[in-house]
Amino acid sequence: MKQLLYATPLKIARDFFLILLGISSAAFGLKGFVLPNHFTDGGITGISILSSLVTPISISVWIVVLNVPFILLGYRQISWVFALKTLIGIVGLAVALVFIHLPVLTNDKLLIAVFGGFFLGTGIGLAIRGGGVLDGTEVLALSISRRFSVSIGDVILVINVLIFSFAAAELGFESALYSILTYLAASKTVDFIVQGIEEYTSVMVISKKNEEIRRGIIEVMGRGVTLLKGEGGFGSHGERKAEQKIVFCVLTRLEIPKLKAIIHKLDPDAFIITQSINDVRGGMVKKRPLHH
Repeated sequence: MKQLLYATPLKIARDFFLILLGISSAAFGLKGFVLPNHFTDGGITGISILSSLVTPISISVWIVVLNVPFILLGYRQISWVFALKTLIGIVGLAVALVFIHLPVLTNDKLLIAVFGGFFLGTGIGLAIRGGGVLDGTEVLALSISRRFSVSIGDVILVINVLIFSFAAAELGFESALYSILTYLAASKTVDFIVQGIEEYTSVMVISKKNEEIRRGIIEVMGRGVTLLKGEGGFGSHGERKAEQKIVFCVLTRLEIPKLKAIIHKLDPDAFIITQSINDVRGGMVKKRPLHH
């Protein structure tokens, strides 16, 4: 309950608007590209598609039925707000698939795979930014990764290998290959929508001119900086144990070239380390929605 009390009406409206856009995009990708051409996808959506092909039950029913356990799992392991948004997204997608009717937009299998995956991935990504999901696979993967020493990515990979193996037997090898392409397009689109073109990147700079670089980041880029205490170990000039300060900051990916230009101007020999990060809170960086 506290989560809704702390959320402003504008934030709540924004989240549900993103989920609604996600439902529309995913339904468009499925009805306009994937389903009419007997392609499938990964995750629970893919299982629902295959189940609808081998049984008389429609995909809308399968999507809801197969996702119910993961909605309950999300309620137990994440939050009831996340479970509520996920329930709305999944039921909304099922209803959209019943009432939306589209003509076949193209017969080119490559275009079907790429753009079907694109619109499906866009829908899933928008739903995630709204605080829910349209597919319970990630919730399942999160639960398994907590119980065993495996990553979420490994769990999703194993699930999808099984799905596409069954798709190859049911739809044919060629359709299964195009379905894998659909999944890859959707996966990359989800990453882009969730992370955005301004993906956060942490930067560490080791330089004798650390003070000048610190001032450059603050004055030119307007970003926060932290100075870490370090001690030299071994480098191009041999073993050195002198203390030195390491410049640490978090920027968006688009700002990295500007930062490197500043550093190169001040110290061409500076040692720079960059690493992508999933999320940050506070500080002097742009905020973006949390990825559950």
